[in-house]
Amino acid sequence: MSKTKQPKPDWIRIKLTTGDNYKEIKSMMRSKTLHTVCEEARCPNIYECWANRTATFMILGDICTRACRFCAVNTGLPTELDLQEPERVAEAAEQMNLRHCVVTSVARDDLKDGGAYIFAETVKAIRRRLPLCSVEVLIPDFMGSEEALKIVMDVKPDILNHNIETVERMSDRVRAKAKYTRSLQLLKNAKEMQPDIPTKSSIMLGVGEQWLEILEAMDDLRSVGCDIMTIGQYLQPSPKHLNVEKYYTPEEFAILKEEGMKRGFSHVESGPLVRSSYHAHEQVKSAERNKEETVQS
Repeated sequence: MSKTKQPKPDWIRIKLTTGDNYKEIKSMMRSKTLHTVCEEARCPNIYECWANRTATFMILGDICTRACRFCAVNTGLPTELDLQEPERVAEAAEQMNLRHCVVTSVARDDLKDGGAYIFAETVKAIRRRLPLCSVEVLIPDFMGSEEALKIVMDVKPDILNHNIETVERMSDRVRAKAKYTRSLQLLKNAKEMQPDIPTKSSIMLGVGEQWLEILEAMDDLRSVGCDIMTIGQYLQPSPKHLNVEKYYTPEEFAILKEEGMKRGFSHVESGPLVRSSYHAHEQVKSAERNKEETVQS
């Protein structure tokens, strides 16, 4: 692969909006000792999302047991488990008056259940305070543990999200310890455990994949019943991370959205700055509309 650093194209632009909502949310997260993937992963949409009072909570601490070559989250030995974290997340969600809450985590391979119990307790805590708020969980692979997955599925999150991140050929290079087939199996198991709960996954482009491989990844996700797919551009968070091999154009992302919809996804969010949780609430509504239209036709 080429080691030449690719210049960012004009369409990779980040909206810098640091108004009252942004400052309030940042202050609230610090006061409740909470983490967001928005900050830890250096998401390009943090300014837009926080200005609109949306955020993706990152539970189980801010230190990941894995060292994926695309991710900016800190890696190392995690601290002890914080059993009060679910309630603080719920308090923050209530304070933000969220209609759709996304909860993700670092990978915690040091825990027997991979953190599944804390995920479940967080979902329950949010629903106690905000019974009308839908809850989406973006989970790690729990090292393939069906028992851990069942702990999460039994509390019936509104959406079960697990990212394959990249195409099969690139997976071992991009994702530390994760396995492409294990991720597909998790999505398959989730659908078998709770058929009515939509599943969702995401890939990032620009790490060396081929166009046909992207389409094959779509087919793989559909083969395990995945309902929603998001597709975005990989952006190198630091010099020690993977280089960007290619910047895809907005037109190419639009074509991939069409390809995904043709394959039967209920919704495909595809664009240069799209991330798994970007416009998550709108994704849910769009998926529901498309599913209803498919049933009626």
